[in-house]
Amino acid sequence: MRRFTALRGLLGILCACALATGLSAPAWAAGDDASDEPVLQRALRSGQPLTGWRIALDPGHNGGNADDPAAVSHLVSDGRGDLKTCNTTGTATASGYPEHAFTLDVAERLAARLEKLGATVLLTREDDDGVGPCVDVRGRFAEDVDADLMVSIHANGSASPQAHGYFAIVSDPAISPSQGRPSLDLAEDLLAALDEGGFTPSNTVADALQRRSDLATLNFARRPAVMLELGEMRNPDEAAVMETEDGREAYADAIARGILGYASDHERRER
Repeated sequence: MRRFTALRGLLGILCACALATGLSAPAWAAGDDASDEPVLQRALRSGQPLTGWRIALDPGHNGGNADDPAAVSHLVSDGRGDLKTCNTTGTATASGYPEHAFTLDVAERLAARLEKLGATVLLTREDDDGVGPCVDVRGRFAEDVDADLMVSIHANGSASPQAHGYFAIVSDPAISPSQGRPSLDLAEDLLAALDEGGFTPSNTVADALQRRSDLATLNFARRPAVMLELGEMRNPDEAAVMETEDGREAYADAIARGILGYASDHERRER
């Protein structure tokens, strides 16, 4: 837990380090040497490296889900012949800060960064007042909008406050060739960026890169797609980060850096 105590201290000075471009300096960036220049700032100086990329973001859950239990509890396909509930209300911190608000806020901050880097960004929901969309619709969104990749943003709700840390999930076995290795590559880049951002991998799973076959959001994507559980909302240290604007800025910076790394690696492989 010492890393999260240190991270909260770093988050307190992020606003003072805001870049002229509007991107905040992430917790993993420090120093005066050019090699230590924040990655997103360096990318912006070199142009807009994500020009031409279409990126789908899926902020988990929705603010109106709790008000319409019938709508979110009906069953939909999981993409593999089984059924899943349409959606859920998500979790919350001990003080009541909800996952659905956290995921949308991080997604909006992330979208702003990616757009500055030249990407076209599309969100499965634009506000926190609605119901759904169902998980199958969220998954199909990536293909419907012809996205190059999709990141579904969540936070976990383990019962124990000692549970902490992030992990990523990919669809496995892959349903289409556009998933498989590309999704694993994207997940690995995102996990590396979260680690470099000062966040800690989960202590509730054996491997921070999880493979599951039952998540419709991933199964229906037909694109490189990763679900990120950014941390544990019932862990007091992680909740303290998630509940602050600076904390959500740091999450957005890390995810943007991971996406940028994936795009750079992809374009090198395509040459």
